Amino acid sequence: MMQALTARRLTKADPPVAGVRVIAGLGNPGDKYRNTRHNIGAVYVEELAARFSVPLAEDSRFKARIGRGMVLGHDVRLVLPTTYMNESGQSLGALQRFFKLEPADFLVCYDEVAFEPGAVKLKFDGGHNGHNGIKSVIAGFGNRRDFLRLRIGVGHAGHKDRMVAFLTSVDMPRKERELVEDCLRFDDAVLEHLFRGEVQKAMTCLHAPPDSE
Repeated sequence: MMQALTARRLTKADPPVAGVRVIAGLGNPGDKYRNTRHNIGAVYVEELAARFSVPLAEDSRFKARIGRGMVLGHDVRLVLPTTYMNESGQSLGALQRFFKLEPADFLVCYDEVAFEPGAVKLKFDGGHNGHNGIKSVIAGFGNRRDFLRLRIGVGHAGHKDRMVAFLTSVDMPRKERELVEDCLRFDDAVLEHLFRGEVQKAMTCLHAPPDSE
């Protein structure tokens, strides 16, 4: 399993002690896109919902499927925007404003072409790095960037002209999907730390190599 973290010293823009209260998975709606690389964030959150028996229901107010339940003993909302990827901020921004949340209350999960399948990284704050979903989320949060991201490696098309098809028109090959699924089976302690607002500990836990046998 290849796991890594974005190493940096947390600053005055660090998330509050309250910790993560919403986990959102980005993707495109419909079965056509379900198994594409661009939907891996949404798939991860769907699997969390199934694992912790959190039912997801359509909520037109937020243009999303939303569920609220206990995840590792913490009261958490799981969110899947039903907009297209590049309009994800309409959903998350509306949710943030309605419930009077801070951007730092959100963990946003999405595909990352800068990493190969099998790598997953946590990051707090920063720009969108060309990811249209994250660009939209930043806009939806009033141009605030101070939220947590779970960046899930899906590989690169090799050339920018092939990127759209690579992400949205082709199902992820089985071997690559297995690598991604494996890297997302990280220790529950990572989420536990995030729920407690212990971001540095979460990063350290995610980065730690698996125990040797």
